[in-house]
Amino acid sequence: MGQERSGAAILVECLVEQGVEFVFGYPGGAVLPIYDELFDNNRIRHVLVRHEAGAAHAAEGYARSTGKPGVVLVTSGPGATNAVTGIADAFLDSIPLVVITGQVPTPLIGTDAFQEADTVGITRHCTKHNYLVKEPADLKATIEEAFRIATTGRPGPVVIDIPKDVQIAVPSEHETAVPPGSHRYEPQLRGADADIARAVELLAKAERPIFYTGGGVINSGPQASELLRRLQDLTGAPLTSTLMGLGAFPHDHPDWLGMLGMHGTYEANMAMNKCDLMLCVGARFDDRVTGRLDAFSPGSTKIHIDIDRSSINKTVRVDLPIVGDCAAVLEQLVSAWGDRKPRDLGEWKARITGWRARECLAYPEKSELIMPQKAIERLFALTKDRDPIISTEVGQHQMWAAQYFGFKQPNKWLTSGGLGTMGYGMPAAIGAQLGNPDDLVIDIAGEASIQMNIQELGTASQYRLPIKVFILNNEYMGMVRQWQELTYESRYSNSYSDSLPDFVKLCEAYGWKGIRVHDESELDAGIEAMLAHDGPVMVDCLVSQSANCFPMIPSGAAHTEMLLYGDHVEGTMDDEAKALV
Repeated sequence: MGQERSGAAILVECLVEQGVEFVFGYPGGAVLPIYDELFDNNRIRHVLVRHEAGAAHAAEGYARSTGKPGVVLVTSGPGATNAVTGIADAFLDSIPLVVITGQVPTPLIGTDAFQEADTVGITRHCTKHNYLVKEPADLKATIEEAFRIATTGRPGPVVIDIPKDVQIAVPSEHETAVPPGSHRYEPQLRGADADIARAVELLAKAERPIFYTGGGVINSGPQASELLRRLQDLTGAPLTSTLMGLGAFPHDHPDWLGMLGMHGTYEANMAMNKCDLMLCVGARFDDRVTGRLDAFSPGSTKIHIDIDRSSINKTVRVDLPIVGDCAAVLEQLVSAWGDRKPRDLGEWKARITGWRARECLAYPEKSELIMPQKAIERLFALTKDRDPIISTEVGQHQMWAAQYFGFKQPNKWLTSGGLGTMGYGMPAAIGAQLGNPDDLVIDIAGEASIQMNIQELGTASQYRLPIKVFILNNEYMGMVRQWQELTYESRYSNSYSDSLPDFVKLCEAYGWKGIRVHDESELDAGIEAMLAHDGPVMVDCLVSQSANCFPMIPSGAAHTEMLLYGDHVEGTMDDEAKALV
């Protein structure tokens, strides 16, 4: 490479220096100089998706499953705006992305030029930070800082908008580059010693403690999950998790309560309501978890560990805030606990055993139909020995996967939590498969959600990725139908999926193997055939149309007002609760 390097060449060289393996993208006029630099680069593999939203979600899946930042490259205008949903998704779920967008040449910015969009303005509220780079000399420092911001503190997406003339230009030797700005972002990693000592004292004295953990434990790295397990072993406290935190603690541990919140278990929600001490680690008290705020864990002393200072006391007032990285603070707590003996929690755990006896995940079985819960149970039973990576779309199938599929390790569960983005699962599975080529990767999908990004079947075929898609096909937008049934007197307005494609023929057109499962007698054989095929497979599993996802806390209700199978549900929500749906 010669002495004079264009902005595009500087960019690609910086990506190599950051250890980037894959760039998920789609070319266009405003990024052609960058694509030209990638043409003969053998150190970065570009993955050509079929839609820019697919690029962002694939980068999310790669990041969530590997712990490394995902990188996206899209053109200006519609390329950037198509990626915004994935950027917003990563922002709410704290996924580290660096998104590089092309922009029209700097003299044309603000003139409504062809394929111009105010990318910086559009993404200001769904990124950790964003940049408009106006000089090629600024690129190196900007890219280095962008990766640092995306991956440190609370992870998240960073956008770098680069006009086309900046990509082509060569920095003048007289130009002064922007100095690295590492001093501008230095998140606090360790908790204050006095706060750690107080937290240990509160834990040691608690009669009814509970650990409430979230995606921050997983984002902090595998050490955080190990330290969480160690602290739980020292204290004996039962543990529950948000949707995003599944896998940080083993599902088969006797003190595991299951997922918390709107579709969490009865025992998890009741324990949260009745505990006297709550240790929240890397979660943000989301509305899907808390239910009605004034009834959320009303009698507990609350400790909140979070690296994001703005998340503390945002929705729930806590008694002891500890700002710091989950792994660092958990290590401090384990060390400060020392050789203390845990308190006898026999009475507390006996109460939990009583709540477990409700068997809240039991469901009615209909011999003539496959119950979706049964389908997930059998999928788990037949794949658990391979420790698969599971992604999901969004809807009933997502909640059933969270309830009935067990996870023992972090980074095995990829789902859209905060934004609830339909179409997330298949591109996320593509990113996960690229980052983990030897792992079994399965997208658990619904027949409506899978169609949001179904064009990415072509991406999996092109790169010969053996991902599996397991569709729970009930011919409805199931979660919409469920709310309409419970809240709108079964007026199913536009929730039935008319004109569904033949998924088997559709996937075969893309070079996939297609399997259809009609009834329970075919279920195990269909799953086994899926696993036996060494290429991509789509299973169209026809399930009961009327199955609802329970347990369920109606929106605006308290944890003690859960609906279980068999409960009378008509009129369960007042007008205020209905307004919150």
